Amino acid sequence: MVVQLATESIAISRLKELASKAADVISAYKYVRIISHNDADGLTSAGIMCRALARKGIHFHTTITSRLAQDTIETIKSSVSDADLVVFCDMGSSHAELIQQIKNDVIVIDHHMPVGESPAKVVVNPHYAGIDGAIYLSASGTTYLVAKEMDPDNTDLSGLAIAGAVGDKQLFESSNLHILEEAIHNGVVSVKKGLRVGDGDIANVLEYTPEPYLDITGDRKKIHDFLEILGVKGTLSEMAQEDIKKLTTSIALKLAKHASPEAVDAAIGDVHYLEKELVKNVYDFVAILNTCGKLEKAGLALSMCMLDGSVVEEARQMAVKYQRSIVASIKQAEGMLQQGKNIWYLIAKDMDNTGMISSAVVRYMHPEKPCIVTNEVEGIVKVSGRGTRALTAKGLDLAYAMREGALAVEGQGGGHNIASGASIPPGSVQKFIDIVDDIVGQQLGENADD
Repeated sequence: MVVQLATESIAISRLKELASKAADVISAYKYVRIISHNDADGLTSAGIMCRALARKGIHFHTTITSRLAQDTIETIKSSVSDADLVVFCDMGSSHAELIQQIKNDVIVIDHHMPVGESPAKVVVNPHYAGIDGAIYLSASGTTYLVAKEMDPDNTDLSGLAIAGAVGDKQLFESSNLHILEEAIHNGVVSVKKGLRVGDGDIANVLEYTPEPYLDITGDRKKIHDFLEILGVKGTLSEMAQEDIKKLTTSIALKLAKHASPEAVDAAIGDVHYLEKELVKNVYDFVAILNTCGKLEKAGLALSMCMLDGSVVEEARQMAVKYQRSIVASIKQAEGMLQQGKNIWYLIAKDMDNTGMISSAVVRYMHPEKPCIVTNEVEGIVKVSGRGTRALTAKGLDLAYAMREGALAVEGQGGGHNIASGASIPPGSVQKFIDIVDDIVGQQLGENADD
């Protein structure tokens, strides 16, 4: 244990050195162009950077995008002046060929596995310090370390880092634990035991919440019968501890039938409350941010991260409606699943919520194999792949599998070993699936059925 703590301390020190270099470069500029991802981690990363820049009187212009591609580079090139610094958050570690097209100084603040030699002036990435960015430090956590180097008083931004880590389903160990303990110490975050979902009437929450995905999710009658048997009702945050215990125990038993162990652990335990943000319950906050990103309402999400209270009610209502659509998509997908040698997969057209579908399948239905979901929309096929920590421990690396599969069909792919994405041309789906299936089989060293 002592050796492990010493190793972690050295790793965090190395990462802080990179963060300090980035902070020095950023602080020397008057104008910063920010590009970040459209999920909760990317949006909180952008929020942290925007607030840190605003406090230093540095002007900024932010763009949120679903992926870093050539069109993003063209947007940047057409909207920067020679005096601007370009900062990528939650992306950029594996896109050297794109970033080198930018003539301005570039900073990359990311947590994805680096690929190749970056042309950026500074890359702040936990992997360079020996920290697994897929599990132990989000992009928002990495950005928070940079913000703290810009000004030690930016500790109030740690709540956004916690939200980003929750959004990426990370563990609160190692670097994430370091940030969480600091946030609790400074009164930025508080913690309570319970069901890890958003707040509200428990019947409504169980109806529209896709995580945890239960055998009663989305079915009002089954939910009513379940709660009546337990003798539980009312608003989750106001329930007696005895009722919370009955509820969490029963849900754990439901999950234990089919879900992965990590999904069970993720459903029950510490619930983080963001004391300095507009939405306190972290699961409500993450759902709102993800909704805004998916529905191309990033301005709403950033406004919330910048503490604009006027947008909260609109964002809440939009998130509940969107979560209902996610539950409907998962139910539809259950009947479309196909089984490969080493993967579960689904081939769809114009289907929403593919990331949530692949996550729900591997976490709550078929944890023995990773799940790949392809969706053809507007002349391009977008792919979402998800695994479990148990599978990555056996050798699964979806970032590699998706990247190699996509390259083989003239597409692009990458991400984390446990969660990755790709874009491939129409007409190439089955070839892509077959290649990924074979790569996964080689990584796991066996057919997943064995």
